[in-house]
Amino acid sequence: MPKPGFYLALLLAWAPLAPAADIRLTQADGTDLRLAEPARRIITLAPHLAEDVFAAGAGAQLVATVEYSEYPAAVLHVPRIGDAFRLDVERILALRPDLVIAWESGNPRPALDQLRNLGLAVWLVEIREPAGIPAFVASIGRATGHRAEAEAEALRLRERLADLEKRYSDADPVSYFYQVDAKPLFTINGEHLISRGLSLCGGSNIFAREPGLAFQVARESVIVANPEALLAPRLPGAADPLVAWRDWPGLRAVKNQALFLLSADEISRATPRFLDSLDSACRLLQDLRGRKNDG
Repeated sequence: MPKPGFYLALLLAWAPLAPAADIRLTQADGTDLRLAEPARRIITLAPHLAEDVFAAGAGAQLVATVEYSEYPAAVLHVPRIGDAFRLDVERILALRPDLVIAWESGNPRPALDQLRNLGLAVWLVEIREPAGIPAFVASIGRATGHRAEAEAEALRLRERLADLEKRYSDADPVSYFYQVDAKPLFTINGEHLISRGLSLCGGSNIFAREPGLAFQVARESVIVANPEALLAPRLPGAADPLVAWRDWPGLRAVKNQALFLLSADEISRATPRFLDSLDSACRLLQDLRGRKNDG
């Protein structure tokens, strides 16, 4: 008489092999990148992409990244293959990645085309809205075999965004100027991730309708628009990037004492920490509303 499990083993022996995993990753241009199996050796070509890989639980599979990747602390031990704009293609090939995650608007296109022509799977990513952060983290989980861990983190981020939107759903608009850099004076339009984030809590970018995500602007244009608040990113230990605006006491933002500084590493990168800085910015705008009402 056959032993227990004999017929099950026979059935499995004759059953067709299960198809290989078909992982589809949406790219910045709307096309799909397909992986036959989860990626085990990953290279990221921008600091925020490395941070998101760790957020998805796949940090141990990161074999290289670029300069200025410093969060979380574990990424400091990951080898560097250049920076976001200058890539060591030979070094990348030597590391044998099965997935290269690239920054669509930041990495040089010729270098990305070269990597693709050499047979590497290059995933082009561009995050333009806060909801894109949890979506990207979840996609990394699918791409690397960490679906459950990444989905849990994505859910946490979605809940934070929903709470933020609900908290400020009835907030009065507050006009602001976002200063990317002071010399020359650079700002962003309404399509930028930061602007879309601030819009969740009633922030209204005075240059929202301008073409181009980031562009140079004349100081006089800011003065004429006369925003209620000025915001800027600030690196630890750096001088106050908004100090020069105090020479214009007639500016509403100066009168309001609404020259707000945000953590550059958080507000400038499309990672879970972006939500921390966005929450801080929204609280500052809400505090300004309260002071206006009290006045």
